[in-house]
Amino acid sequence: MRRGLAASVIVIVAVLAGTAGCAGDERAGSGRPVATFQVVDETFRIELVTPELIDHAQRLFDGEEIAAIPVGKIVRPDPEVNTGWHWHIDPTTLEFADVTTEVCDGLPSFVEDETLTSDTYCPWSAKIVAMDYPEG
Repeated sequence: MRRGLAASVIVIVAVLAGTAGCAGDERAGSGRPVATFQVVDETFRIELVTPELIDHAQRLFDGEEIAAIPVGKIVRPDPEVNTGWHWHIDPTTLEFADVTTEVCDGLPSFVEDETLTSDTYCPWSAKIVAMDYPEG
């Protein structure tokens, strides 16, 4: 009886550990493209969740002069694809704008330390410096 119970517990723990690992892997990389933005000497990353956003970001990366300011809702305390920070932009709220209000402009570190008090981030000087596409 004890061996059966111990074996069951081991199986349950293994399944839960595997499931937890999968969930973490999905959040860390959903298989969607990720754009890396540079703001002065800092960078941050945003997952691109629609074909339109992927196309827009790629066109910016290629040097086309179109709406370039990334605008989106800040999600804390989870970095998702925004490794190195304790926040990310909700990819479902991402838009690109020509102009925005000053209240959401600033460095990624301003979002990190909450100097930026807005729930929206829109760094005016952001430039896409990399487009990462999933393998496969």
